[in-house]
Amino acid sequence: MIDNHLLALSPLDGRYAIRMKKLRHFFSEYGYISYRIKVEVFWFIQISEIGLREFQPISSGAKKELISWIENICDKDIAEIKKIESKINHDVKSVEYFLKNKAKKSNFNEIAGNFEFFHFCCTSEDINNISHSMMMLDAKEQILLPTIEKILKKLSQIIEETGEDAMLSKTHGQAASPTTMGKEIANFRARLRRTRNRLKKIEIYAKFNGAVGNLNAHKISSPDIDWLEVSDLFIKKLGFENNNMTTQIEPHDWIAEYCDAVFAINVIFIDMSRDLWGYISAGYFTQNINDSEVGSSTMPHKVNPIDFENAEGNLGIANSLLKHFSEKLPVSRFQRDLTDSTVIRNLGVAIGHSYLAYLSLIKGLNKISINRAKLVKDLEESWEIVAEPIQTYLRSRGISEPYERLKELTRGNQVSRETFVKFIMELDISNDDKDHLLKITPSNYVGYAPLLAKKELEND
Repeated sequence: MIDNHLLALSPLDGRYAIRMKKLRHFFSEYGYISYRIKVEVFWFIQISEIGLREFQPISSGAKKELISWIENICDKDIAEIKKIESKINHDVKSVEYFLKNKAKKSNFNEIAGNFEFFHFCCTSEDINNISHSMMMLDAKEQILLPTIEKILKKLSQIIEETGEDAMLSKTHGQAASPTTMGKEIANFRARLRRTRNRLKKIEIYAKFNGAVGNLNAHKISSPDIDWLEVSDLFIKKLGFENNNMTTQIEPHDWIAEYCDAVFAINVIFIDMSRDLWGYISAGYFTQNINDSEVGSSTMPHKVNPIDFENAEGNLGIANSLLKHFSEKLPVSRFQRDLTDSTVIRNLGVAIGHSYLAYLSLIKGLNKISINRAKLVKDLEESWEIVAEPIQTYLRSRGISEPYERLKELTRGNQVSRETFVKFIMELDISNDDKDHLLKITPSNYVGYAPLLAKKELEND
């Protein structure tokens, strides 16, 4: 029988299914339902602890059984919930009915006798928004940040190895003042650190305040209970910030911030992918060859930078979605429309393409090695770049029109070391100044680049 992955509509669940295995725990329909079960069970426990006359605090044994329902969610449970949904056509209500049926079979009367307190005073969005908060937190803590740390670690290794390797830089695609390869990689590391920290600091909000955000049903059912406090306590127990100023839905501003942070990280990775692609094309990095792999169906010699190309492509897809989420999710008509429901189900798609890109970046970074001979060769063929330090030094010594003289000497002309030696020796300056200028080469005119690369490694 044909592999189900080959029938998948999305490449994430088809071609890249193996790489997406970890994310499925969070963003699949299976994962979504599992989070809903978790929220419903925790709310049931919370309700028992707030002083309702009809529902006294449950015993530790009963609580242990309820927690086991969360810990032991299985395929059979999910299938049963989907079967209920197929009849009633409501995803959250099907979870409620599943839990009520399960409660009725419990040996603990405090569970079986209080099954109606599952989904008590809840609107579906109370359950769903917390489920989204849980999945986004788990994805951030267990997938995104650890993977970004792996990339940072690999970048650090490359910086250590290449921090002093002088390289011809390019501005506007033309030869420019030298830098070092390690310094250029350090630029990406510094940017990535800052955006990673931004993602780390995103506060994740949730709401649990009923059909339009006013706890109407709660107050009418038990007016002696401080439901604002109960809601706040419940949200904070789950590890989130409570938003008690909402309509039916939590306004998703934090999701927009989260998406914007991932978007910014992805933009940096797109920039890095393109530059690394370019450095490979220029011969500054070589790629380790796997003898069993084929680079081209017709050109046997090819070893293509496919990992960086894969990363760039997936980052573009991810950012298209992330931008849409940031713009769309905070907008909802009046107290709520349902347009966010179908959109928010695609959060995992954007995170999936981001994660896939990060894995490709790691793979690509592990394949490359610095080609020092090529770096030196290009520098030795670009003596025109020492015109900048020479004219700058001459200006500092009061020499008239050094820029214009160097422009006439170099612009549009083939120049070499000998060209500059002749120019320097004919200058009306001291021998010490001449000696200083004669020591300048394309390979040693790198400013503070090695130090800057080293300093970046001191930052976490």
